Amino acid sequence: MKVHTDSFEVGTKGKGTYEITDQVEAIVRESGVKSGIVTVLIRHTSASLVIYENADPSARTDLQQFFERLVPEGEDYYVHTTEGEDDTTSHLRMVLTRSSETIPVVQGRLALGTWQGMFVFEHRRIPHRRALVVTVLGE
Repeated sequence: MKVHTDSFEVGTKGKGTYEITDQVEAIVRESGVKSGIVTVLIRHTSASLVIYENADPSARTDLQQFFERLVPEGEDYYVHTTEGEDDTTSHLRMVLTRSSETIPVVQGRLALGTWQGMFVFEHRRIPHRRALVVTVLGE
């Protein structure tokens, strides 16, 4: 059984989705694992990971707009606003999505569907550097 761990960073320009499928696939290739799993963790509480449509960018626009309505900024009942109006909302949006994803590795590749990609979902308005850890386990 092989275990391979690597990390990388993603620079964001503020709210939105940033595809990381290619970076994760490169780490899977480097690992030499042909059959197993890969786990990706984002090491933050104000951004998350999503597996989502990667063919049509308008699908991700709809996702962002949905979250703007679901968890709006500036509500008077928010207490945690140390870093601005988007402080609490960014944490709530992360909890509603995921901080890690596990995907099967089949024949040395991610077993994602045809139109699926993995994305960092940035919930803060300002740019950030987001750290991710990737572990590949298998044979």
